[in-house]
Amino acid sequence: MTFTENLAAAAARNDSMLCVGLDPEPARFPGGWKNDAARIHDFCAAIVEATRDQVCAYKPQIAYFAAQRAEDQLERLMATIRRLAPGVPVILDAKRGDIGATAEQYAREAFVRYQADAVTLSPFMGLDSIEPYQRYDGRGLILLCRTSNPGGDDLQAQRLANGDALYEHIARLAAGPWNRNGQIGLVVGATYPQEIERVRALAPTLPLLIPGIGAQGGDAQATVRAGWRRDAPIIVSSSRAVLYAGAGEDFAAAARAVAVSTRELLQRALPGPRA
Repeated sequence: MTFTENLAAAAARNDSMLCVGLDPEPARFPGGWKNDAARIHDFCAAIVEATRDQVCAYKPQIAYFAAQRAEDQLERLMATIRRLAPGVPVILDAKRGDIGATAEQYAREAFVRYQADAVTLSPFMGLDSIEPYQRYDGRGLILLCRTSNPGGDDLQAQRLANGDALYEHIARLAAGPWNRNGQIGLVVGATYPQEIERVRALAPTLPLLIPGIGAQGGDAQATVRAGWRRDAPIIVSSSRAVLYAGAGEDFAAAARAVAVSTRELLQRALPGPRA
């Protein structure tokens, strides 16, 4: 199955738009695991086991592993997710952006070493920076478009000569000439629901990865209303609010409770009878 097929199947099976971001910070681990980087895999695996029936995807952020010299634990975690949550796609949040032979190596890292179903990419260097990833049939390429951080305005909101904002131009390219094999999705932050709606209008069928609910303060209901369409998936990501819901031995149960309530909040925002 392709990434988009896998995503649709997981979303339907678990009746969910929720993606749990896996951003492990050992300083925030519970009890005796606190500050123990050797427990990164175990911590994330416990979260996955507790939430696997509540999500449409998982999103490990590679920097949290690399900073702790824990890339080997990320490899193990990818295999663990496939075992504990078969059929739930894994998006490697790497935000890579380079060209030529370097991009080929980054693509190999994402899709061969880590066996990710999809990877986040920066489109700033143009089409040839994403072409190496398109050679991996069925894998997803999720391009930064309108990010949730305030500094995104510095470039993404700037107007081009034709009147489009830069993020609108990226959405047009992603939905049109760049989407050669139907592999592309877009990142749009939950803190900008009007921009989510605009991106959805320009890219009516692309998957949208929407971070920013939970700790970043995005409105879950406004996010769903802006981005969800019956024939176009949204992947609404929450990381810290789920991961660090509890600080004791019951941290996984606390994470599950937040995942359940977040999934239900998102589902309640859906309009009318659902197809």
